[in-house]
Amino acid sequence: MSAPTAAATRSGSDASPARAGFPERTLWQRAADSGWTFLAPFLAVYGLFLIWPLLNGLWMSFTDATLNGAGGDFVGFANYIEALGDPLVWTTLGNTAFFTLITTVPLVAIALAMAVLVHTGLPGQWLWRLSFFLPFLLPVATVALVWNYLYVGDFGLLNQALGILGAEGVGWLTDEGTAMWSIAITTVWWTVGFNFLLYLTALQNIPDHLYEAAALDGAGRWRRLVSITLPQLAPTTVLVLVLQMLASLKVFDQIYQMTDGGPGGDTRPILLYVYEVGFTGYRLGYASAISYIFFFLIIIVSIAYMVISSRRSVKA
Repeated sequence: MSAPTAAATRSGSDASPARAGFPERTLWQRAADSGWTFLAPFLAVYGLFLIWPLLNGLWMSFTDATLNGAGGDFVGFANYIEALGDPLVWTTLGNTAFFTLITTVPLVAIALAMAVLVHTGLPGQWLWRLSFFLPFLLPVATVALVWNYLYVGDFGLLNQALGILGAEGVGWLTDEGTAMWSIAITTVWWTVGFNFLLYLTALQNIPDHLYEAAALDGAGRWRRLVSITLPQLAPTTVLVLVLQMLASLKVFDQIYQMTDGGPGGDTRPILLYVYEVGFTGYRLGYASAISYIFFFLIIIVSIAYMVISSRRSVKA
C-alpha cells in the first residue's frame, strides 16, 4: 500500500461518527445510554433528604445554633467536649445499651423458635403466621395505648390477674426496677414478627435432601436441628442480630409514649435526651453533637460485630 493510501485509511478510521455519516450524539443521549437519566431522580431525592441533612447537622454540631434562630456561631469542638462530660449522656447511653441487651437476645431466640414451630407443620399454618406477624403491622401509638392499659396499676389486666392469684399488683411502668423490662416485653411482642418472617423464609430455603440424608443416617429431630437447621440459619442469624441491635439502639417511640423516660429517668434513652435538649432546651447545636457521638458509636459497634462475625465464619 502506498503512503498516501495508508494515510487516507488512517484518517478515515479516526474520523468522528458525524464525518462517517452518523449524527453526533448529545450529552443527554450519552447520559441516557449510561443509565444516569434513570438514577437522577433517586440521587436528587437521596441528596436532598439524606446527604444534605447529614452534612447540615454535622455543621450545626460545631455551632451554638438554637431552635429559636439565635446563635449559629462556630464554636469548634465545644459541644462535643461538653457532651463527653455530660453525665446524662452516659446515663442515657447506659439505658440504651441495657434496653438493647434485654431485647435483642429474646427477639432472636423467640423468633427462631416460632419459625421452627411453624415450619415443622403445625395445623393451620396461615393462622399462626398471621398471628405472629400481625402485631408488627400495628403503629406504635396503638401498641403503646394497648399496653398502657394492660400495665396500668389500678385496673390493668395484668394486675387484675395477679389479684386473682392472690399476689400484689406491680407498678409496671412506675417502678424503676420494672419499667424498662415492661417496655422490653412490649417491644418483643410488637416486633418479633419481622424476625420470625426472616427465619421462616430462611428455613424454607434449606434443601430437603439434607434432612432426608440425616434421617437415613438415624438422626432424630434434635440432631437435625443442631447439625443442619442452626448451621444453615447462621447467615440469617447474623443478619437478624445486626438489624435488631441497630433497631434497639435507636429506640425512641414506645418509650416516649409509654413512660416519657420515667420514672426518674430510668427508661430515658439517648435519643429521647437528644429530643429534650434540642426541642425542649432549644440547643440544636448541642443536640446535634450528641447525635453524632451516638452515630459514630453505632458505626463502631456495627463494624466490630461484622468483623467478629466474619472471623468466626472464616474459622468455621
